[in-house]
Amino acid sequence: MFRRSNTAFAAVLVALTGTLAAQPANATVTHGTKPTVVLVHGAYADASGWNGVIARLSNDGYPVLATANPLRGLASDAAHLKSLLATVDGPIILVGHSYGGAVATNVAGDDPDVKALVYVSAVIPDQGESVFDLSTKYPGSQIGDSTIKTVPLTSGDADVYIKTENFPDIFAADLPRSTSALLAATQRPITYGALTEPSGAPAWKTVPSWALISREDRIIPLQAHRFMTARAKSRTVEVSGSHAALTSKPDTVAQLIKTAAHATN
Repeated sequence: MFRRSNTAFAAVLVALTGTLAAQPANATVTHGTKPTVVLVHGAYADASGWNGVIARLSNDGYPVLATANPLRGLASDAAHLKSLLATVDGPIILVGHSYGGAVATNVAGDDPDVKALVYVSAVIPDQGESVFDLSTKYPGSQIGDSTIKTVPLTSGDADVYIKTENFPDIFAADLPRSTSALLAATQRPITYGALTEPSGAPAWKTVPSWALISREDRIIPLQAHRFMTARAKSRTVEVSGSHAALTSKPDTVAQLIKTAAHATN
């Protein structure tokens, strides 16, 4: 367990792994003059997908936490993230990829330390909308019955995976095939309930936001990205790339985060 006296040790672990284990309620993560960047991955990914971004931010002096998003339900995942943010002293830049954008949207408005939201190929819901609603609002998503595998759970819900043979083209077409094959094998599933659960009050109505849009995203259609970012009045950057921008575009993602940090300092 990491307490205030052990922050140097915690910082070493974060730099090496890009993740920080869940902490007790009385633990605190501290930082220097720059805000702490908290990275929230989405479905079919894990915190290691941020490794390139973490390296670039850490080299520039930013404290970074890449949380392990449970992917079990929007409200419960948001509560998990809220507990982590409570351990961070000082200003926070909250970054969400894919479904992680929906989780961040449900947390940031309740935490005055969150100074900016950064969405990376992300879902940006309004109240009452689900991830499924927004990803199917416009044509173009290749997530469907023929490309996913579901695994029933004892709770009555089901885990959703992208089929291994479809994963490279759908999730990570701009990464080397060897890399995308590894990501396919290690993907973390999301529950069907998390994808269909209505979102709460949107933080983007009160917290300034930035967004990276992947033009060749085959999970969230480009038209949906442009609709969501325009509605949220996000400062946007568009790139040629896949849904896996957190991994394939680390320079652009890191620069966008730093831009948000400088603008809200």
